[in-house]
Amino acid sequence: MKVFRSLEEVPSGFGPSAVTIGKFDGLHRGHRAVIDELVGVARRRGLTSVVVTFDRHPLAHLDPAARPAPLVSNAQRLDLIAEAGVEATLLLPFDATLAAMSPEEFAARVLRDVCGAQFVMVGEDFRFGAKGAGSIDTLRSLAPALGFEVDVVADVRPEGDRKVSSTWIRELLAEGDVEGATELLGRAPSVRGVVVHGAARGRELGYPTANLSPDCEGLIPDDGVYAGTLTDGDRVYPAAISVGSNPTFEGVPPKQVEAYVLDRELDLYDHLVEVAFLHRVRGQVRFTGVEPLIAQMDDDVRRIREMLS
Repeated sequence: MKVFRSLEEVPSGFGPSAVTIGKFDGLHRGHRAVIDELVGVARRRGLTSVVVTFDRHPLAHLDPAARPAPLVSNAQRLDLIAEAGVEATLLLPFDATLAAMSPEEFAARVLRDVCGAQFVMVGEDFRFGAKGAGSIDTLRSLAPALGFEVDVVADVRPEGDRKVSSTWIRELLAEGDVEGATELLGRAPSVRGVVVHGAARGRELGYPTANLSPDCEGLIPDDGVYAGTLTDGDRVYPAAISVGSNPTFEGVPPKQVEAYVLDRELDLYDHLVEVAFLHRVRGQVRFTGVEPLIAQMDDDVRRIREMLS
């Protein structure tokens, strides 16, 4: 997939294309419904499929205090878009210039002039232009003069009234409900980071863990113990995962992700790995000493082995 990080990077004469626009944080099932339709239309019509998205949540520029935590990093998001079969992504810096574009200017400059759009696919809640002034009706009114068609993909609503959204997924992860998040995402929630040296307490307790760097990518679920996987390159291993500060010991940073690969001794230091959360086993507990902690870890690993078998 080609990635352009500014309007100026897109070559002259690019297109003709089928385009969708949005934040696409997490690339959940609602996003995938739009992108899958887009890719299908592009293939049938011989167009280039293009996603127009932004390098940060618009609120990071407009109202930083209200900006939600991202479900995925830009790198993860681009990987997910590529996996969906999209041919090109325009990752625009959401700055003052872009924020000030009127709907008419955005449609003419970005969709027609830069992308060469012949077809534009959006979701039901689509807004665009300065202060979200542009609606689907606005886009449709502009389309004939700008030379493209517009189509709308219905929201995905697995439970009736509430549509799949990044906000809903954040709520579930904050509760540790990774199975619910998996249902909305269409895949298990995961984080990605470099394995770094820790305090080696896990090894001393008989469960050596891969500790992810504090700046790992992706939204970490609520503190607790999870059954999941660790992916290193093209190898996927079953894993027991701990999230949190490990309250039994002092000086452990909050929201640390540690993964114990079941029944394998691996040297993963400095490897970039992905840890996926499949099931929540329990919340975080403060133990009175090392022996009760080891007994609980033994039970956790036994249960996780059964879950993943």
